[in-house]
Amino acid sequence: MTAGVDGRRSSSVTFAALSLSALTFSLLQTMIAPALPTIRAEFGASQAGIAWIMTAYLLSASVATPILGRLGDVCGKKRVLVVMLAVLGIGTVIAALATSLPVMLFARVIQGVGGAIFPLAFGIIRDEFSPEKVGSAIGVVSAVLGVGSGTGTVISGPISSHLGYHWLFWLPAMAIAVALVTTMLRVPESPVRVGGNVSVTGALLLAAWLVALLLGINQGPRWGWESASVLGLFALAGLLIALWLAVESRSAEPLVDMRMMRIPTVYRTNITAVLFGFTMFSVMVFVPQFVETPRSAGYGFGASVTAAGLYMVPASVFMLVAGIFAGRIGARYGTKIPLLLGTLIATSATSVLTFAHSQSYMIYIATSLLGVGIGLGFAAMSHLVVVAVRPDQTGIASGMNANIRTIGGSIGTTVTATVIAAGAGAGKLPHESGYTNAFLLMTAGLAVAVVAAASLPNVRPSSGADGIAVAAPERMGASPVPRPRSARGSGAAVADR
Repeated sequence: MTAGVDGRRSSSVTFAALSLSALTFSLLQTMIAPALPTIRAEFGASQAGIAWIMTAYLLSASVATPILGRLGDVCGKKRVLVVMLAVLGIGTVIAALATSLPVMLFARVIQGVGGAIFPLAFGIIRDEFSPEKVGSAIGVVSAVLGVGSGTGTVISGPISSHLGYHWLFWLPAMAIAVALVTTMLRVPESPVRVGGNVSVTGALLLAAWLVALLLGINQGPRWGWESASVLGLFALAGLLIALWLAVESRSAEPLVDMRMMRIPTVYRTNITAVLFGFTMFSVMVFVPQFVETPRSAGYGFGASVTAAGLYMVPASVFMLVAGIFAGRIGARYGTKIPLLLGTLIATSATSVLTFAHSQSYMIYIATSLLGVGIGLGFAAMSHLVVVAVRPDQTGIASGMNANIRTIGGSIGTTVTATVIAAGAGAGKLPHESGYTNAFLLMTAGLAVAVVAAASLPNVRPSSGADGIAVAAPERMGASPVPRPRSARGSGAAVADR
């Protein structure tokens, strides 16, 4: 058998392991949401207490994603991925066995480390795959985040109804075991490492301001936006961010290189990430609520929980399809183009939701368009960030990008809930205008994303020694590090100024 065939098979197995890992994490992110009322009844927990099942997972993932991404850059991406999958599996088994809320919350915190799958996977793909495959592979793995999140809400009901909610954890635990064994045996260790250590001070400060910010955002509706607790958390987050920036800027070995974050491609892509996260999570949460509203309210379709989940199926399907094609579009026309297309198509989707939501088929059209837009956008964002930084910065750069999407999602679901509820009496259904205003807000945010995407430099394939675009030294603030054995093939990229 030729080396080329062996290499293709190795890449296929690596890709399958990374995709399965990413799918499992994204399923765990949302599958439990429809089952929360059942878990609340079994544990005898309060509504506020049960909401922490989602909040604990979100906070843990937000902290772990950039830190473990950086640790992968330093210690080896495969090594960190193996440890992370093992921890994720342990947390998932504990969640399946949990019989009380504290144990479940403990398990969800452990599960949150799975957020690092994405930056680690992107780094392994960049280091190991041939140049012509990098864009498509990153596109599919990025799309899996949206696909899994959407699919999780659809399949949760049938699984918990027929097997019990415990199987929302047992089934992913089995998939994690397969991904772990495959990763240990077949995924190669990435050769690209960065010297030095992980900044403990930088990691602690990053974790502290993320927790303060996201906790304030998530608890604002429950504690009151003007409460001393929420205002104090936001003030603390602002203080910690300022301190973190000062420490990182002066550190010889920062956790996050601020010069890297100031690269035009990186910060403009991160702007779109916030707005995409805002929209995607808001739509996944509130479109099902909209279609479940009884027709007697003057809007909505009176859909059951299962039927409401079906409205999101087109989004999941088209996210995957668009993610597959995003790499091909970028390879032919430049990496900026799929992101720009994604923002335009996603904007058209929320426009449909804003102005034409009176018919059931229009919701399906909107979620289909949204799936295409987000699939293209997520894939392009990940690829743009990966190719804009040095290979040894892949983990932390893509980890921060993923985190920024999560922050956008937290802000989106909270702000959107406030807009929808505005004007509705206590215990009453929201007015239709609440949903219309919420969809309009998403459209306005995506219009800003269109502008940010249009301002990006385009990166097109060209002849050369490397098929991955590397940011020019003047945009990096330092000379790019040559890629070692991962630099196979030909076809470097040239940035349009």
